[in-house]
Amino acid sequence: MCKFWYNLFRKNKSSVTTEDNPMKKFLIVGLGNIGAEYAKTRHNIGFTILDFLAHKQDVNFETRKLGDVAIFKIKGRTFILLKPSTFMNLSGKSVVYWLSKEKIPLENLLIVTDDLNLPFGSLRLKVRGSDGGHNGLKDIQEKLNTIKYNRFRFGISDEFNIGRQVDYVLGEWEDEEISNLNERLEKSAELIKSFGLAGVNNTMNTFNGK
Repeated sequence: MCKFWYNLFRKNKSSVTTEDNPMKKFLIVGLGNIGAEYAKTRHNIGFTILDFLAHKQDVNFETRKLGDVAIFKIKGRTFILLKPSTFMNLSGKSVVYWLSKEKIPLENLLIVTDDLNLPFGSLRLKVRGSDGGHNGLKDIQEKLNTIKYNRFRFGISDEFNIGRQVDYVLGEWEDEEISNLNERLEKSAELIKSFGLAGVNNTMNTFNGK
């Protein structure tokens, strides 16, 4: 399996406070539940994608207020990766705090989350929409007081029996899924970087449905 799994508790090489032009700073928030028991579950794909991206960029997460944070820069853009330390359904407090702290405009926010309604590994970037029954998104929308924010949904499929949804989303990936996960994480990391470098519309055209 990928090396990035053991990076969860390494120290960050980067300073958390940045002084860049706010329009060139991007807050990328992965949704997940804290705790080792959740680390490899489907519902934590938001954390997993950010861990993978941080590993690829050779930066580490540092525990800060309301979350773990890692920072890297590409072509003058600053990417602030945030894994909220609240539970999934309280993610909004962390999102609002870091947007305000770093003075990042709402259009430069990207929420990374799982989606039962998409086939495994499907990628979909949207600029607005409902919470779709996702408690993390519901809390974020309530705290932001808007449905107009960027969200990147990673498909985890709905291959579960009636009444087994909770067990499914909080369950670990099957072997067949794991064998395909690394390539999907690579594509997800590319999508996030494109969001900051090429803009949301170009990124949707390039990655949605891929």
